[in-house]
Amino acid sequence: MHDNGGLQDSTVLVTGGAGFIGSHLVDGLLSAGVREVRVVDNFVNGRRENLAAALADPRTDVVVADIRDRAAMRAVLDGVDVVFHLACLGVRHSLHDPVENHSVNAEGTLLLLQAALTAGVRRFVHVSSSEVFGTAQTTPMDELHPTWPETVYGGSKLAGEAYARAHWRTYELPVIVARPFNTYGPRSHFEGDSGEVIPRTIVRSLCGRPAIVFGDGEQTRDFMHVSDTARGLIALASCEAAVGKTVNLGSGAETTINDLVTAIHWAVGPDCGGVERLEDRPGDVRRLLVDDTLMRTLTGFRPEVRLEDGIAELVWWFANRPESPQEMLAAIEDRNWVR
Repeated sequence: MHDNGGLQDSTVLVTGGAGFIGSHLVDGLLSAGVREVRVVDNFVNGRRENLAAALADPRTDVVVADIRDRAAMRAVLDGVDVVFHLACLGVRHSLHDPVENHSVNAEGTLLLLQAALTAGVRRFVHVSSSEVFGTAQTTPMDELHPTWPETVYGGSKLAGEAYARAHWRTYELPVIVARPFNTYGPRSHFEGDSGEVIPRTIVRSLCGRPAIVFGDGEQTRDFMHVSDTARGLIALASCEAAVGKTVNLGSGAETTINDLVTAIHWAVGPDCGGVERLEDRPGDVRRLLVDDTLMRTLTGFRPEVRLEDGIAELVWWFANRPESPQEMLAAIEDRNWVR
């Protein structure tokens, strides 16, 4: 593989490939001209409908498996050139089941790295999370910002990062660690313990129900559209100079939850339902803002979708889903970390 050469003629494995970011990545890889995309997903959070376009392409193969299944991973990695590892359980899940969260996110990553090493994979992109940082101590946050995760999820993703870097240093497995900040867009989760603030707020607003804001709403996030996140991951995998590095991936724009809700309400219209404020959410990061200097230096990557445009697109997407807004609302749990 070589700088700016892309991934053409590669066989690529995407774990968690039926999920939100993973399915967009699969679409992007097919558009980039890869030879084959193998998707591994256990469909706990992923959806087959997310792969509708990809499954129409004969280059796509879906394997239903858990990344902790060693025999299944050995088989699926046979002949694979590049791995994008996205399979994980999320932040809210870690609040009610920290042990399983650790098992998938940390132990599962270690097992997959070992299998990839044995298989002779030529590139392993470990997709981590800005949650490894915890709350920003200084901004903007570069790759050397202290890592003090607030949750077991953040801790488990940090452990996965450490295992990935160790495989580069000890075994020379060509690893890249990517840290996406807050990704949003079509196929994002509104339901259950995977539900995120933007899709949950859009669904509630479409039903004329108030947005739920935890605490004072002055928490900030760095939101980037999923199309940009997928494009950034492909750019990193195609960059020889990124091997061995940990790279932040975000928009460089800081948005409060209060301002986010205002933007969603503007996109939905006057019957959106106002705001309901609840107690602080446990383990909630207070502030995030990326320093993406390294990403831009390595790849020249810059995000293309403005938050306002992405929100408007996503409101349309949710309004035109097969389920009614009321049906989607029934799957939303206000305190989705409690079991």
